[in-house]
Amino acid sequence: MPLFTPGSDPGSSFPELLRRVGLGAAPDTGLSADKPDLGVPHATTCVALRFADGVVMAGDRRATSGNLISHRGMEKVVQADQHSGVAIAGAAGPAMEMIKLFQLQLEHYEKVEGSSLSLEGKANQLSLMVRGNLPAAMQGMVVVPIFAGYDLLRTVGRLFTYDVTGGRYEEHDYVATGSGMLHAGTVVKIGWREGLDRAAAVALACRGLWEAADADSATGGPDALRGIYPVVATITADGWTRLDDGELATVFESIADEVRAR
Repeated sequence: MPLFTPGSDPGSSFPELLRRVGLGAAPDTGLSADKPDLGVPHATTCVALRFADGVVMAGDRRATSGNLISHRGMEKVVQADQHSGVAIAGAAGPAMEMIKLFQLQLEHYEKVEGSSLSLEGKANQLSLMVRGNLPAAMQGMVVVPIFAGYDLLRTVGRLFTYDVTGGRYEEHDYVATGSGMLHAGTVVKIGWREGLDRAAAVALACRGLWEAADADSATGGPDALRGIYPVVATITADGWTRLDDGELATVFESIADEVRAR
């Protein structure tokens, strides 16, 4: 154990303690300006909002490694079970691993208990998994998901967001995460109204992603050339439903017409 004289006591500051014992400096990785870090693929912008019959979740398809596009077709909005879904932003590898394990845990619980876990219980379970990723997050591999679903007990759609320490917070109307969250969240905030129908909610989520892609280089917009559109899904009392690309193409074309006219 290190010993300190009264004059060199680091006090209650843990970073200062590390610095005093020589562990505060970052290790030399051998990387320099002429040998850049290749980076870890990161998922970017996702949004979710409540509407009259449940919730809408949407996420763009781009993953980036620094200033490079590493994937154009990544799916960041994933079905967790029949009445819930997860949207992820952050380090792509740990995020996808977390989602797969989360899906497995929910399926295992349902098979063992004979009934599905409550929506509150699912949100708590995901919180524990985010907290378990904290050591990796401290090294830069942060995972920040959005969890949403239809609560069969309350008969209403619900949204949950998290911080890197596993803190879980319920959002009442809408939420956004990722590098384009400021732009997408602002669009959704301005356009959201109580009792939106499905078509209006889907259009609003798509408009949020459109504006995020227009202002944030890490967020991908609709790619008509390659036929790549954001993943958009609704969760209602009837369960998870993913919108097909044909419907999304129509929604984004109407947004493009509006932008052209403006």
